[in-house]
Amino acid sequence: MTKLAICPGSFDPVTYGHLDIIERASKVFDHIIVAVFHNDAKTPLFNTEERMDLLKKSIAHLDNVSVDSHGGLLMDYAREKHACAVVRGLRAVSDFEYELQITSMNRKLNKDVETFFIMSNNKYSFLSSSMVKEVAKYDANVEDLVPPCVETALKQKYS
Repeated sequence: MTKLAICPGSFDPVTYGHLDIIERASKVFDHIIVAVFHNDAKTPLFNTEERMDLLKKSIAHLDNVSVDSHGGLLMDYAREKHACAVVRGLRAVSDFEYELQITSMNRKLNKDVETFFIMSNNKYSFLSSSMVKEVAKYDANVEDLVPPCVETALKQKYS
């Protein structure tokens, strides 16, 4: 039986912090689906197709990782894909309380799916997509924060 995990997020845009979590999870599970979800609380810079394209380019070196999108509840998507787990990254203690609430609700919605937290690499513990967008908007150097394809896409969006 294949151990399939979902790594959900908005990925607007994907950062090296995201990729660190995805790469590490890909060593634990047979297959990872990186799922781009729409978050009504956020106004994305990149549309869903653009985010998926940037993710596909960024994870091309990982044979057991694919990219998809979904507009509904994560637990419905997990059930549809027959996933056994959700992988979430934690940057700091402040992330934990928020993630605990989400995980508790997800457990209520689908008790068959476990949530696994992977602590961020210390060098990415400060990194967020919002922060990347903010500094890229003012033409700051983001090459150490995002893959080259994302850096190019950010420059195009803000030019």
